[in-house]
Amino acid sequence: MDSTRTQDLRAKLDELRTSLGRVVRGKEQAVLDALVALLAGGSLLIEDVPGVGKTTLAKALATSLELDFQRVQCTPDLMPADIFGFAVFNPRDGEFHFKRGPIFTNVLLVDEINRASPRTQSALLEAMEERQVTIDGVRHELPAPFFVLATQNPLGFQGTSPLPESQLDRFLLQLAMDYPSAEDEVQILFDHVRQRPLDQVVPMVTKDQLLQCQQEVQTVRVEHDVASYMVALVRATREDGRLRLGCSPRGSLMLFRASQAVAFLKQRDYVLPDDVQEIAPGVLQHRVVEAKGITTAASRTAIVQDIVRAVAVPT
Repeated sequence: MDSTRTQDLRAKLDELRTSLGRVVRGKEQAVLDALVALLAGGSLLIEDVPGVGKTTLAKALATSLELDFQRVQCTPDLMPADIFGFAVFNPRDGEFHFKRGPIFTNVLLVDEINRASPRTQSALLEAMEERQVTIDGVRHELPAPFFVLATQNPLGFQGTSPLPESQLDRFLLQLAMDYPSAEDEVQILFDHVRQRPLDQVVPMVTKDQLLQCQQEVQTVRVEHDVASYMVALVRATREDGRLRLGCSPRGSLMLFRASQAVAFLKQRDYVLPDDVQEIAPGVLQHRVVEAKGITTAASRTAIVQDIVRAVAVPT
């Protein structure tokens, strides 16, 4: 792709970031993380208390993209077939015909994923990892691009089931929205005087443009020293006494991809250690398990941030 087209795509992404920032006030880092996950071809998990904008960010991102969009509201009685689809018997021809579920889309919003049963949660593993689903022994390819954006409430809320570690590891990034500042919260009130900001969101990036951006991200250069720095961060999580379980090599790979996306969004075709440091907490914190009993996203993030500060940065 020529440099002019690449610059045009990056300009569109900048406009998209600005647009999303008007919908989700004071959450610039959350918007950046969402775009990083999208460009890197991964999945995103947003965890926080109700009412802080998790679903709003998900809807705004999906609406801003000229892609097919489906939403699944998770409940304890939701079954895998409700997401994947099922065979329906047609009495006219005496045969079963497959009826596709909402997973056959480009952007899938899985709202309150930890309200679904563990069986339904684990059913998403194949789709998130291999971009395909197997139903009645038949493999069905999912459309490209395919992006899973899941939201969940903290585990302390009634009626939730913790996500298994194997599924958490499939998410490229996990982020928390947190409460807005007082100034941003006042602005949110005025934003909703006449109509919801979400209603003003329009498509800004086409499907072909997004696919081009994803291909460009894969070409962002990573020097050997920077890649070694990523591995050093991941290996440090395995040696930290505060953690019972560190990151697997998948964590290194996800950090590599996410860092490429960060550099691309910053108008560069090479990765700097600063890019790695910025995105490392979101990529690594949900892949570790603390040595003590009850663990939270905030405490895991703090440990990863300590590790980032402690590991020597390449020059």
